[in-house]
Amino acid sequence: MSDVAKVAGVSVTTVSHVINRTRVVSEATERAVMAAVAECGYVPEHTARSLRHVGARTIGVAMSAISNVYFGEVVQAIESEAAAHGFTMLLADTHDRPTDEIRVVANFLERGVEAVILAPASDGREAIAQAARAGVPLTLVDRLVPQAAVDQVGTENVGPMRELVSHLADAGHRRIGMVSGLPGVVTTEERVTGYRQALRSKGIRASSDLIRSGSSDVAGGRAALLELLDLPKPPTAVVVANNLMTIGALQGARERGLRIPEDLALVSFDDFPWADVFHPRLTAMAQPTELLGREAVRMVLARLADPQLPPRRVVMPPTLKHRDSCGCAYGSLDPTAIPADRASAPASSST
Repeated sequence: MSDVAKVAGVSVTTVSHVINRTRVVSEATERAVMAAVAECGYVPEHTARSLRHVGARTIGVAMSAISNVYFGEVVQAIESEAAAHGFTMLLADTHDRPTDEIRVVANFLERGVEAVILAPASDGREAIAQAARAGVPLTLVDRLVPQAAVDQVGTENVGPMRELVSHLADAGHRRIGMVSGLPGVVTTEERVTGYRQALRSKGIRASSDLIRSGSSDVAGGRAALLELLDLPKPPTAVVVANNLMTIGALQGARERGLRIPEDLALVSFDDFPWADVFHPRLTAMAQPTELLGREAVRMVLARLADPQLPPRRVVMPPTLKHRDSCGCAYGSLDPTAIPADRASAPASSST
């Protein structure tokens, strides 16, 4: 702890308050301390020693928004697969904050976990380094980091998002908005890339005005959709980049009295267990959540059995669930089915 204090340029007492959350400190101080924790590889040993003594076999799972049904399904699959092999799962929410991510991984290492499964808040670099210094294998799930030399399993994002947006374009839409996720997150960047690629492939000029961040949560999704609807020329269709933001977007559309898909077509990256009972039923890109969770555990087990294995990177395809909210039933991909007061200029014009 003294080494951490020196690197961070703070007192040992401040380090203790940050790690144990016994006093509020400034965000800058917290970032400095947690960066120093990662750099120094600081891990309190008292709990780790006691857990190792009783032979506990645990896997630490760290990800954001564990109340999100998507991550909930991944976690359920991880727990089931881990239990089948005699492991207990420890679960912690990183809140998509790198400082919390570092703290969570440090706590896992303190408790003597045999491996860590992480959905990184950004590139996961410091958390990966923490685990490596402790000699604990770490596997990335959901958010892939190409430059990270660790096992990783996730879903394709660019191609499937391109497919969703192309589907709307094929239905005649030329002003297609996007509610994107939390900035700086790998999946957000990949899905925005897929959105832009689809527009280019359809001869539609992309406009930054038509992309609004929904911060990956319900409130952000609602606010982002309302911003899109307030544009001088609002979109006739919107693609939403995750399930929580989709709920918010649907709330925003209802507030404005818009019917989906008659007034606004809407599709989602992420499916819901109840998407098929919405009115209208939601067109969505369904991710293989159970397969992701189980494969993450299998990667952990393989790494524990042979630490010298080369890192593996597994990318799984999602599945398009074509239902009603895209509006195809209201014109069978016929551009003339778009209400005249919502239609935009031809594909070759600026949007």
